[in-house]
Amino acid sequence: MVVEKDLEAALDQLRADAADPVAGVFGPDTITWRIDREAVNFLGAGRALLLQLAHPWVAAAIAEHSTTFADPIGRFHRTFDIVFAMVFGSLDRALLSSRQLHRRHGMIVGEMPETVGPFAVGSRYCANDIPALRWVHATLVDTALMAHDLVLPPLSAEERERYWAESRTFGALFGLTADDLPADWSGFAAYTAAMMQSDTLTVSTAAREIATQIFTGARPWLRPPRWYRALTAGMLPERLRAGFGFELDERDVRSADNALRWIRRVYPKLPDRLRYVGPYQEAQARLRGEAQPDWMTRCLNRAWIGRPQMDARR
Repeated sequence: MVVEKDLEAALDQLRADAADPVAGVFGPDTITWRIDREAVNFLGAGRALLLQLAHPWVAAAIAEHSTTFADPIGRFHRTFDIVFAMVFGSLDRALLSSRQLHRRHGMIVGEMPETVGPFAVGSRYCANDIPALRWVHATLVDTALMAHDLVLPPLSAEERERYWAESRTFGALFGLTADDLPADWSGFAAYTAAMMQSDTLTVSTAAREIATQIFTGARPWLRPPRWYRALTAGMLPERLRAGFGFELDERDVRSADNALRWIRRVYPKLPDRLRYVGPYQEAQARLRGEAQPDWMTRCLNRAWIGRPQMDARR
């Protein structure tokens, strides 16, 4: 378990290591900013969510404690608000988001409603459990890089090592210590590969129902387009894709391939103002000493995090 004193010790170290409190935990010279600023990373959002749902504890927690069904857009905004604040916020804002996430996770406890994989019915789950946090962290890191490399030039081996080193710092915002995470990229790749094959990832009834509601549910105006559903399913390991009940026919594959071909041609040519997410643009404005982001950045922020300014306190 990550308890409050462990989190505060990690945050104290982050504060001590921060080169520039205005830039935040990472900053403009990091690969984390370079990867996470790309709007195209949204191509992997569905994959990251499904990989998290494949962990029975996460699925049970979302089913019993989340407003995903009642307020899916609100959940999207809250999730990205926290993640982007950790990455692009000032140091104070990043640490505040870390504490908010820990407190929210501290209220997510319960019992498994059924036996799924190695988790017995009635066994307790908690969102601040270290193995569960490690997997959620891994899905964000691995999927961001996968989505990036689908469209943009892949990172070199040296850049991947730097990216993973920075991702271990990102893990500290979850309360994860150096001992909780693999030491290098090869160790991280081995961990994710082992998890993909482990029965720790077993699609539960709750996970399947949540995925069905999100990807093929009763709200047509919120339903992802066919090509996005197909692309997401194709990014999953075959056994998990089958567990969620996703079937890909030739039309599905063709729609995903056509969309990806178009995105690869158009996306790199977009102006930075459209290509980079609002919170990144706000961070750049903050570094320039501007009191608040301009109107376009505020509009982009409303789309990504549901409010006009990331660093403004709620």
